[in-house]
Amino acid sequence: MANPSMDAAALVRQHLEAHPDLLRGMLQTMAEALMSAEVNALCGAEYGERSPERVNSRNGYRMRDWDTRAGSLELAIPRLRQGSYFPDWLLEPRRRAERAMVQVVAQAYLAGVSTRRVEGLVRSMGIEGISKSQVSEMARELDQMVEAFRSRPLDAGPYTYVWIDALSQRCREGGRVVNVSCAIATGVNADGHREIMGVDVFTSEDGASWTSFLHGLVARGLGGVKLVVSDDHLGLKQAIAAVLPGASWQRCRVHFLRNLLARVPKSAQTMVATLVRSIFDQVDANSVWVQHGRVVEQLQERFAEAAELLAEAGPDVLAFASFPHEHWRQIWSNNPQERLNKEVRRRTDVVGIFPNRAAIIRLLERCWPSSTTSGRWLAATWAWSRSRQSRPYHSTRTRRQSCGRRADGHG
Repeated sequence: MANPSMDAAALVRQHLEAHPDLLRGMLQTMAEALMSAEVNALCGAEYGERSPERVNSRNGYRMRDWDTRAGSLELAIPRLRQGSYFPDWLLEPRRRAERAMVQVVAQAYLAGVSTRRVEGLVRSMGIEGISKSQVSEMARELDQMVEAFRSRPLDAGPYTYVWIDALSQRCREGGRVVNVSCAIATGVNADGHREIMGVDVFTSEDGASWTSFLHGLVARGLGGVKLVVSDDHLGLKQAIAAVLPGASWQRCRVHFLRNLLARVPKSAQTMVATLVRSIFDQVDANSVWVQHGRVVEQLQERFAEAAELLAEAGPDVLAFASFPHEHWRQIWSNNPQERLNKEVRRRTDVVGIFPNRAAIIRLLERCWPSSTTSGRWLAATWAWSRSRQSRPYHSTRTRRQSCGRRADGHG
């Protein structure tokens, strides 16, 4: 005998968990009952009832599959002799999946779950199956959120520091697979938080593409930029000079050092890397430039080509020295961007080849839970006062990453 004090809801839940078919049956019965009641109201009379108020009558049923979190159901949708009936409050035209199920599949796909594993996921939920094209179609449910993210105003400025990078992805265009570049821009806003400002997909990383990308950010409110950190892309450098006048450009020290070591024999790379790193170990801007000159002189005799490159790149590689010392480790390379790139690659590698460019942007935009990453990057709004310049970043994780020592200079 059941315990009379047992909660009724708990008892029902226990039976539903033990018998999933019961849940599907209850859901189907309720949905069909609601549709029947709505059709009765449209006809002006109950099913089989003779009434002078009847304005229409039923004409059988049409069967439609409905995928829900409880499993696949076969609903009997009433038909009318005059006109048509469709329960738009329950189903969507040309879509067989429940909206909540669509969200589950879309979020699983964007979380980096492959389409094959998504199919296994829905099968475990009692649904017959789902194709790759259906997964991609369901992911489009998030397009409105993606568009809202891309067009949101950048009103948390000034954005003192901006990091820009691009990743290569493959997608289908015109019946063939092509390589495209995915640009990602992040910046530190006035509250001291790093904000993902925008993403875009280019055919190539030329000046026109980068200029258009930066113009889009400026149109949305990007301003107050003092320093842009990126790799050595000629088109990007030209775009920064044209669109962000007054902003300095910091060439990523990690990528620069790799280029420099390529001009040095392998047996001497460790020694040269140590010398170059000593430039960045100084305590003030004057010491940085003095050490830079010393290293150039030391390299001149044995490695003239490397010394020439280091001398020419000095203004770009050492642009960080004009800013507060406490921020140097964050702004002298693109390392802060690499964590985001790693997260992007983790999910895009699962996909492999995207069906189109829109699918790439959809996945990129949903790689982050919000436009602002967790953790303060700057302790205060940018100001040229000593009290605020002396307040450091509050991102220990990125600090540890950028402090790592390797022969190639990667932090």
